[in-house]
Amino acid sequence: MSAAPGTRTTVAATSFFARQDKARRSTLYLLVMFCLATVVIVIAVSAVVAVATSAAAPPDEFDGNQLALPILAGVGTLMLILGGSFFKVVALRAGGGAAVAESLGGIRLFPNSTDPVERRLLNVVEEMAIASGVPVPPVYFLAQEQGINAFAAGYSTSDAVLGVTRGCAEQLTREELQGVLAHEFSHILNGDMRIGIRVMGVLYGILLMGLVGQLIFRTVGYGGQFRSRNDDKSGNPAMAIMLIGLGLIVLGFIGTFLGNLIKAAISRQRERLADASGVQFTRNPAGLAGALKRIGAIEAGSQLRAPNAAQASHIFFAEGVWKNMAGLWSSHPPLEERIRELDPSWDGKFPVVGSSNRIIANELAHPSTGASSFVGSADEIPVHIVDHAVEHVGNPTMAHVNYAAEVRPLIPDAILSAARTPYSARAIVFTLLLNQDNSIRAQQIQSLRELVTPDLVALVQQLMPAVDQLDPRVRLPLVDLSLPALAAMSQSQYAQFIEAFKRLALADGQLDLFEWVLSQIVIRHLRPRFENSRPNPVVIRPLPLLSQSCSVVLSAVAYGGNSDSKASRAFASAVALLPELRISLQSRDRCDLPALRQSLADLTQASSKDQGRIVNACATSISADGHATIEEVELLRGISDLLDCPMPPLLPKVG
Repeated sequence: MSAAPGTRTTVAATSFFARQDKARRSTLYLLVMFCLATVVIVIAVSAVVAVATSAAAPPDEFDGNQLALPILAGVGTLMLILGGSFFKVVALRAGGGAAVAESLGGIRLFPNSTDPVERRLLNVVEEMAIASGVPVPPVYFLAQEQGINAFAAGYSTSDAVLGVTRGCAEQLTREELQGVLAHEFSHILNGDMRIGIRVMGVLYGILLMGLVGQLIFRTVGYGGQFRSRNDDKSGNPAMAIMLIGLGLIVLGFIGTFLGNLIKAAISRQRERLADASGVQFTRNPAGLAGALKRIGAIEAGSQLRAPNAAQASHIFFAEGVWKNMAGLWSSHPPLEERIRELDPSWDGKFPVVGSSNRIIANELAHPSTGASSFVGSADEIPVHIVDHAVEHVGNPTMAHVNYAAEVRPLIPDAILSAARTPYSARAIVFTLLLNQDNSIRAQQIQSLRELVTPDLVALVQQLMPAVDQLDPRVRLPLVDLSLPALAAMSQSQYAQFIEAFKRLALADGQLDLFEWVLSQIVIRHLRPRFENSRPNPVVIRPLPLLSQSCSVVLSAVAYGGNSDSKASRAFASAVALLPELRISLQSRDRCDLPALRQSLADLTQASSKDQGRIVNACATSISADGHATIEEVELLRGISDLLDCPMPPLLPKVG
């Protein structure tokens, strides 16, 4: 089924890197609007205090406080707004997407859940994540919410979470659920999550104005201090305080009005883009349109009852709070407008909603099968696919979803089950890092014995034969599937895991490049969840200043599995795509793992466009010898992940 007219064209014309740059510009727009709103409010508060103190002062007398108080009030207001916003930003930064989900009443689903509703939801999330080339995000279930809604929250793919209401999980068919989750994964890929969580933090200080005003008004008004005074010479300070409180309430309303306008202006366009991206993802506008129609058909609609829903309204799939101010505050385009963009032939009637139990039972009885996109048992990927790999970054399609659904059965049930529990997921990752050389593997096992319990070592040895036989294409997806379970470890388990993990990776000193990339992916995506590491500030450095880092990364890729002569040719092919840089092939010893780690970290400071060029250069290096093995392609995807450029699986035909 083809997308609605205009939808696919819009998305195809906008690359992942262009969307990332646009997201950064939206953040700048948010900060500018916040500064303007703050200036307006500070000036207004000073004016209100000046009027109030003038009215309360004795007649025909001028007190220096009449000038000092408005200035102090303005400074205090500025400190309140900035302090409130800073506090909220820090709190959200520390908690990431999980803090947002929990504030809305979300309860984390365990990856090994067997409940039919939860299992179906988790399966769809896993397929979407594998298809997108991002880690499988933890899923938070809003069990008390009957409205159909969902959201993605976090600063990056490393701390992203998905929140799904009970209504969404139960009331939608699998096809419609795929449409909703494709919309949310588009937010993850387009960089919208960081904007959404910053909007919540930045605007919190402005919203505090109304709360402070109400507190002052109630304290004075109901505290027995408001009474008439006939002594004109003494003035009426209680009345002045009440006037100030009343003024702050009015200004708080103005601040709320401005804040919600800013939120709506940023959010609506991002929602339209996510709808379009979601349709490109699934190639099925009927799924997303069907979900929107069901929202209009049920009594609960998409509304959330959580007390904090209004603060997070802009991150929801659909309007999470009642519309007001004639739609000026609406963070989403009108429901009917979104449906008609996806289904121009819609007659305006919403469907009759059946039993949610019937939907789940019918799907269990008649499991759907997508069109086959699996590439069989081939050991190589066609070179022309690798040459154009960068075009697929951040642009997954339904072919990738079908591929993900077919890849999972290639993972034995015992391994898949182990990847879904925190205890055994550790053993899965340890086993993936074991060297194929038996003598080196023995050293690694000995290192494990020194750091983890004997039963975990025994489990690693039990899993080794099955993991050794895995198709290379499932190793990276297996890591992604393990991450939700690993993220559910306790703090002490994580400390033990990461120490053993590092020792295992360095035990032999001969960890191959692909195994090392797998290890870095695990560390990168777990650290924000356990170490309260702050998101890296957005610092853009020109690519010429990162020439040495480019040299190390491209040299390491060129040396991967190649002789020195082949590595030289591969490196030359890559360098030709970066003519403005002064880079040279580094010696093998200068491309060791610590140098590569630092170089990749440095390259995350390049612009989105330049990161795309680096990924493209790596792809050219891999295909320079006329063929690309599965291991080389998965290495490319791993490096792309470490550069914040999620790459879906590379398929011979992507439709």
